[in-house]
Amino acid sequence: MRAARWLIAAAFAAAAAAQAQVGPSAAEAARYQGLHAAAQAGDAARVAALVATGADLNARDARGRTPLHVATFAKQRGAIQALARAGADLNLLEHDRYDAVTIASVANDEETLKLLLSLGASAKQVTSRYDGTALIAAAHLGHAGVVRQLIAAGAPLDHVNNLHWTAVIESIVLGDGGPRHQDTLRALVQAGANLQLADRAGRTPLQLAQARGHAEMVKLLEAAGAR
Repeated sequence: MRAARWLIAAAFAAAAAAQAQVGPSAAEAARYQGLHAAAQAGDAARVAALVATGADLNARDARGRTPLHVATFAKQRGAIQALARAGADLNLLEHDRYDAVTIASVANDEETLKLLLSLGASAKQVTSRYDGTALIAAAHLGHAGVVRQLIAAGAPLDHVNNLHWTAVIESIVLGDGGPRHQDTLRALVQAGANLQLADRAGRTPLQLAQARGHAEMVKLLEAAGAR
């Protein structure tokens, strides 16, 4: 019974996390004006022209998204560069508490993430309603390339979110145990993530992998000395 409850809770958490990040709808995008419109369209020249007239670089739409958030959702890297050059804050959170780094990470958009990090955006922020990080979100989704970028940028390896899960734990309990999540877990292990941090019920990553039947993850963890 306890195992069944745990599986239901994990499934609910996965579904909720997947729905938490909301990009601009087509209707919202059509209503944008000023910098938000320029960011959505990727019009870097328009961004520069609006900035020259005193436009607010960190203006918010109805969901708290800045032009930088909008450009990141739209994968408009030219607009991101123009906004950064003009002095936009790269680390603001929108209403769901996502920053640009986490938006790019969840989207598995490695090129935009690389750009944001190169411009000085932080990989260390606590984000989302789960008090998580971009690294935890990427580990949950099995975005191994993103995980490696974030680790290299100094993302906190052992942050514990309000579900009492780390990036290691999320790669196991919210992953499918397949190659992508195995590679994600491998990256975390190689970076030195703590493999003994347990969930709220006291289950370690190894115990969670065993319970889920993720045989390759079990081998990986055991080889790394997990207990």
